Amino acid sequence: MTDIRAFIESTKKLNQLYVIKKRVSTKYEIAALTAQVDGANAILFENIKESRLRLVANLVGTRTRFAASIGTKESSIHQKVTSAIKMAKKPRVISDGKFFENRSKDISVLPIVTHFEKESGPFITSSIIYVQNPEKKTQNSSFHRLMPIDRTHFSVRMVEGRHLHRSFIDAKEHGEDLRVAITVGVHPAVSIAGAYQAEWGEDEMGIANSLLGGKLTLTKLPYSGRMVPSGTEIVMEGRILADKTHKEWMVEMLRTYDFARAQPVFELENLYFRNNAIFHDILSGYSEHRLLMGMPIESKLNRDVKKSFSKAKKVIMSDGGCNWLHAVVQISKTNDADGKKAIEKTFAAHRSLKMVTVVDEDIDPSDPVAVEYAMATRFQADKDLTIIKKVRGSSLDPSSDQKNLLTAKLGIDATRPLSKRKEGFEIAKIPKADRISLKDYV
Repeated sequence: MTDIRAFIESTKKLNQLYVIKKRVSTKYEIAALTAQVDGANAILFENIKESRLRLVANLVGTRTRFAASIGTKESSIHQKVTSAIKMAKKPRVISDGKFFENRSKDISVLPIVTHFEKESGPFITSSIIYVQNPEKKTQNSSFHRLMPIDRTHFSVRMVEGRHLHRSFIDAKEHGEDLRVAITVGVHPAVSIAGAYQAEWGEDEMGIANSLLGGKLTLTKLPYSGRMVPSGTEIVMEGRILADKTHKEWMVEMLRTYDFARAQPVFELENLYFRNNAIFHDILSGYSEHRLLMGMPIESKLNRDVKKSFSKAKKVIMSDGGCNWLHAVVQISKTNDADGKKAIEKTFAAHRSLKMVTVVDEDIDPSDPVAVEYAMATRFQADKDLTIIKKVRGSSLDPSSDQKNLLTAKLGIDATRPLSKRKEGFEIAKIPKADRISLKDYV
């Protein structure tokens, strides 16, 4: 099965799902409980005060479940994702989407969560918007959070220059509203594809279909003409209005508040949902949010950095860097210039990166203690530090020049200097330590 229900059921069988039957509220209570399972089990709420629908959160909140959602192991995530990008398959189209079971004209039927005390309102955080590319006539799918304004309107968070925004500007320049579709509650593989920053004109649903072994089906919607996954729980279609904006602000990936922005407004035409529908909520700045947005980029980094610098072995986007701003690169060093070359290539592969740390093959890049150990024993600040000033960075970083999108970047070469005695850097090991267990002696 290629819907969210099938994945929830498989998660339940693995004893990685909490089912909450007690009545809960969308105002802070669901967010508070989701925060408590961060990095652990998924959580399903079956009795919501403000809605008849169910709600799931933290669905792919661990790397293990992220891997399971695309039918692979943790160690093979990047291989699976990059292969799916390369071998994207166009999904089959069918007419009977399951979401056509119910129809409404009122978004208040949805259990939209209020997450944080100083946000401008409740937000739909798992929403994927589908739009036609105005040049290529292909379809684009991407994540955009939505804040309800009234029963038929949302503000739509867009990033300038990204694909939806480019399509919106094209429609606006032609004096038109932009017809789009929105999904909430899709299989995680669809979310992973939607989070990937594909090239202009590429259809992310082909990537999703490849991740799902060619089993994804799409259904065409009557008003927008967009193709959405047939097993989606909740589907909306309508127009992003050319001449209307609404101010909002939200908590971003770094778990900090963004500044207020005047954003375009979506006007609802149709809302469809399955019987006993399941709403998907993603808690901003927590593990599911960071993994969904960061892991596709980590896969891209592993592909692109290895391609441009053959000595790179592994690239990790660290949890402390919110899986977005900091990367650790493991290399096989043969030249003293290799560390700084790896820093250069990694920054070039992901513009939002703020810090890159390079380590040797004997250091696990996913272990923050091991990385700090490499810095403590192999790094000299006067020789191994790279500082790049006033360059394009992430708009999310509150310490940066957010108006001009400029930041300073830091590169740390924490690899062993080849001019030094190799034995002086060897990490001492105890023979047979892995075969000797204390429990056999006490």
